[in-house]
Formats: sequence, structure tokens, C-alpha cells
Amino acid sequence: MSILDKIFGDDKPRTTPAKPDLPMQNVLDHLARLGGKPIETLSPQEARLQPTPTDAVKAILQETIKDQDPTLGIQTRDITIEGAAGPLQARVYSPDLDSRDLKPLVVYFHGGGFVIADLDVYDGGPRGVSRFADVVVLSVHYRQAPENKFPAAHDDAVAAWKWALANAQSIGGDPQKVAVMGESAGGNLAVNVSIAARDQGLTPPKHQVLVYPLVGNDLNNESYVENATAKPLNKPMIEWFVKHTFDDESETADPRVNVVGAADLRGLPSSTLIMAEIDPLRTEGEKLAEKLEAAGVETRSKTFHGSTHEFFGMALVVPDAAVAQQFAAHELKRAFGTAILPI
Repeated sequence: MSILDKIFGDDKPRTTPAKPDLPMQNVLDHLARLGGKPIETLSPQEARLQPTPTDAVKAILQETIKDQDPTLGIQTRDITIEGAAGPLQARVYSPDLDSRDLKPLVVYFHGGGFVIADLDVYDGGPRGVSRFADVVVLSVHYRQAPENKFPAAHDDAVAAWKWALANAQSIGGDPQKVAVMGESAGGNLAVNVSIAARDQGLTPPKHQVLVYPLVGNDLNNESYVENATAKPLNKPMIEWFVKHTFDDESETADPRVNVVGAADLRGLPSSTLIMAEIDPLRTEGEKLAEKLEAAGVETRSKTFHGSTHEFFGMALVVPDAAVAQQFAAHELKRAFGTAILPI
């Protein structure tokens, strides 16, 4: 058993078919009660209005946890930053927005298949990381498809990284200690920021945290087969995202999309990968962890059993999400050289 397993729990053998644990199932049940329609049957505009897992978490909190502060004591401020083709919405998370002491900075990109979701839907992840890692988090929105197809989001992510390096101090961040992070499609953007920084001679991230990243184009691998009809993410939804994001499916072979199969991973920053068992993206995330390590990148990873895609931001109601956030925070602190979380 590794030191990581001793701290965060050993992986259990995977069962097929996997079932959500009770807290995770509670979220899925509440999501079902909200009456959303299958994303793949909707237009992008309609899909953006559907209830989300975040809405399900809020419903649970309203029912059961009335005395807990959902902000975790983290302050936020909405700002505008420069993207590749115009201004982008962004949100700053900090334990103390008014402090003059600079904290490490994490540039974060949300998920949504490059088509749906926004800063509000993906609030729990950056908020928890800010709290547990004692860092400033800059959560960045980006141009979405089909209005702005591939590679618009990727171009915006690199532009956001450049903005963060140049303006870190203005939001309380230490420009010498900047990491990158993302969930799902945002995990794809995060690893591409690391690759672009290497290839363009930009200041590289101190660390990258990739949470169930979308990093492949094989929709018939092990986890796609296992989780073809899973909730809240399944194979038909991924096919819908592909249809709206790319002019042609062949574009998914681009190394920026098929990272695990086509990208050069040498020289990337130390990496933390977090996957969910009940997730079509699990296999490609696990393969990316293996390939990063084979490329000489210091890599730690964990797959959370009984959890589904989107679980990371649910720390107030899903215990594994709190553990995952603390894992990410622990690894960020190691990379920044700040105090390690007590064990």
C-alpha cells in the first residue's frame, strides 16, 4: 500500500456494473426529481437551461443541512479578463479578498462538454479547493460551441493563463506560484494550457489538477461500455457534445482533444488526476495518468468508487467529494511548497 493510499484510502476492486454509493445516489435521485430532459434530445440553448447536479445538491442542502455555511467562508468577486477574441467572465475565490498577503493562485476551467454549464454550475470545486488549499482560485468561463467551435475554448484557456500570469497580484495571487486545474472538458483545457506553456515558452504551471478530464476520442473503451447509460454523463451526451463542438468528427483526433493518444506529454508539470468510477471518461483519465508517469511526469491519481461524473464539487453532501478536494489541495500544497494538510 502506498503512502497516498494510507492517507486517502486504498482503491477497492471495481465491480461491474458499478452502483453509486448512498450519498451519490441521493444526489442522482434529487436530480431526477427536478425533471430535466435528456441533453442529447435538446438544442444547446435548451440544454443550458436544464437542471444540473448543482441544483440537486442545493435541493439536498435546503432539506437537510440548514445550519452549514455553503460558502465555506470563501469570498468571491466576479471580474472580466481578456480572452483570445474578447472579454471573458471569471470569478475570483479567496479566503480573504482584502488581504494584502499574496497566496498561491490556481487557474480553473469548468466542464460542460465545451457546450453547456458556466461559473455557477461549477462553483463547488473551485470553492472547496480555495478553502482546503488556502489559495486564490481564478475560475474562467470561455467561448462555447456551437456558437464558437473548436478550438475557441482552447485559445481562450491559453489567453486566460497569460492573463493570470500578468495580473496575479491584482487578484491576490502570487505570480511565482500559479497552478492550473479543470474538471471534465475543463480538465482538457487545463492539460492543454500546460502543453501550450511548454511549447510557447510561457511560465509553466507549478502543478496541474485534472478532474475526470476529457482527454480521448475512443467512445468504445472500457468505461464507455460500462457507463453507456450512466447519469449524469453518458455516451449519447458525449456524442451530442462532439456533434456541436466540432465541424467534423475527424477533428477529435487533434492532439488537443485526443491528449492520451496523440499529445507529447514530456516536460509537463507534476500532476494530480481524479477520476470517478461511474463515468464514461474514467478509462481515458486512468490511461492519461499512466502515460504521464511513463513520460517522466511526477503523477498521483485516484479513482473514486461509487462516485459519478460531476461528484467533485459536491463536498457538502458527498463525503468522497470532500476527500477528493482534500487530495487535490494536499497535492497543490506539496507543489507550492506550502504547509501540508494535517493527517
